[in-house]
Amino acid sequence: MARLLLFNKPFGVLSQFTDRGSPTERATLSDFIAVKGVYPAGRLDRDSEGLLLLTDDGRLQARIAEPRFKLPKTYLVQVEGDPDDAALAPLRTGVRLKDGMTLPAEAKRIDAPELWPRVPPIRVRKSVPDCWLSITIREGRNRQVRRMTAAVGLPTLRLVRWSVGDWTLEGIAPGEFREVAV
Repeated sequence: MARLLLFNKPFGVLSQFTDRGSPTERATLSDFIAVKGVYPAGRLDRDSEGLLLLTDDGRLQARIAEPRFKLPKTYLVQVEGDPDDAALAPLRTGVRLKDGMTLPAEAKRIDAPELWPRVPPIRVRKSVPDCWLSITIREGRNRQVRRMTAAVGLPTLRLVRWSVGDWTLEGIAPGEFREVAV
């Protein structure tokens, strides 16, 4: 039977078990997960937080990580700016990035979610408003959500992946994981 771990990756942690060749010691998955034989199904940038799935099943890993399966991934995104519905429209129709057009995303403003404090905290500028968005994508380009929000004039301050498919972070503290049945 396949194993699947739902891990709440803290800010600053690499989405891999080792950091070979780095002159500095950076936190990796091995600092949090002592389960043998599991590997990340996809990646989450070092400066992003939230749900990272790990499995010991290659087919499940491919189904989760491969863009061709278009598994929805929902992010809670704190951005600089105060966008109205029209400002979010380009995210919903697709944004042109250097590597081509993105697929349309689901994007909406949300109330500030009740999340754990980020360490270190985000930078706050009193003269620049910020707000929270929920953005769901069905592809997985490198730093895609950050690049999409920047392309529409809403730089990302904090990015938390909340769900992948039906799996969510609900009830999982940063640095903790839960094993679920597959």
